[in-house]
Amino acid sequence: MTSSPKRIETAFARVAESGRAAALVPYIAAGDPSPAATVPLMHELVRAGADIIELGVPFSDPMADGPVIQRAAERAIAQGMGLSGVLAQVRAFRIDDPVTPVVLMGYANPIERMGQQAFVERAAEAGVDGVLVVDYPPEEIDAFAAALDKAGICPIFLLAPTSTEARIQAVARVARGYVYYVSLKGVTGASSLNTDDVAQRLALIRRHVSIPVGVGFGIRDAESAVRVARHADAVVIGSKLIQTIEEAVAGAAPEQQTQAAVAAAGQWLRTIRAALDQTQHDAAA
Repeated sequence: MTSSPKRIETAFARVAESGRAAALVPYIAAGDPSPAATVPLMHELVRAGADIIELGVPFSDPMADGPVIQRAAERAIAQGMGLSGVLAQVRAFRIDDPVTPVVLMGYANPIERMGQQAFVERAAEAGVDGVLVVDYPPEEIDAFAAALDKAGICPIFLLAPTSTEARIQAVARVARGYVYYVSLKGVTGASSLNTDDVAQRLALIRRHVSIPVGVGFGIRDAESAVRVARHADAVVIGSKLIQTIEEAVAGAAPEQQTQAAVAAAGQWLRTIRAALDQTQHDAAA
């Protein structure tokens, strides 16, 4: 199995054809609650309505992440999960799912340790479709972005409420697949989502960015997902999903933890997908 930017393009095309306002993009941390649970969780997320899966690469200093995702990374690392293991999980997922796009989200250090070119080659072979590296600024990674693009992997970038127009233009020049707009200042798991602010920022971003724009941070339930979907091309949900998995596993016997995690994640995500299925873009979006 190899990578294909077409999987991401096709996913957004299917959403548009269905009449839904936005793609559903859940985020889970690879290796949490256990390495054995990750691939079953990925398949269940697809069954529950995920259009694209963001798979977090555990890192010991996840500066952009709040306590929920930090705990998930710590649990994964404690069980031996690293970048090589994440790529192995994507490869295993691809055995039964050649369709759903998988985007790796993480930090530069694990990639630098593996080597950028080695990472690109191994990610392409595993079937990774996109890579979002939080601490790789778009102005400084032309060679890495070009290597990803050549391998059929979309370089994906974050934009924030504080991003300048120059930064938006820099991202527009190298981004492929979609752009991830961070709807709040701060770390993942924050609250106080202001949809009007999101709509205004998306309008500015779209002056320069021609690919889809997903929105994450602060989306915790069907109501907030719907509000964002009226303006965004994708709704990205991470912290609340991981918290749901964390709570389900806490009450399960060790031999039942994977089953509990899968059941809880699927049940919760289905509520989000059901709400999005009824949502259309606002006329001004």
